[in-house]
Amino acid sequence: MFQIVISEIGWVGVVLCTLGYLLLSVKVLKADSLSFQTLNIIGGLCLVTSALHNSDMPNAVANGLWVLIGFYAVARHIRSNRVAEKS
Repeated sequence: MFQIVISEIGWVGVVLCTLGYLLLSVKVLKADSLSFQTLNIIGGLCLVTSALHNSDMPNAVANGLWVLIGFYAVARHIRSNRVAEKS
C-alpha cells in the first residue's frame, strides 16, 4: 500500500512539472511567475519523495536542485516586488 502511495506521489510530480513546462511553452505562464515556480517546486518535491523512497539518488539530487532553483526564483520575485512597492 505504501509503495502505491509513493508511486502516486511520483506521478503527481511528473504531471505538475510537465504541466508547468507545457504552460510555459505555450506562453500561458511566464518563467518568473509564481504559478510556474509553484508547479515546479511542488512537482519537484513529489519527485524527490519518490526518488528517495526508491533509492534513486541521481534523480533525487536533480529534482532537489530543481526545487531549490524554484525557491530561489520565488524569493527573487518577492524581493523585486518589495523594491517596486517602495519606489
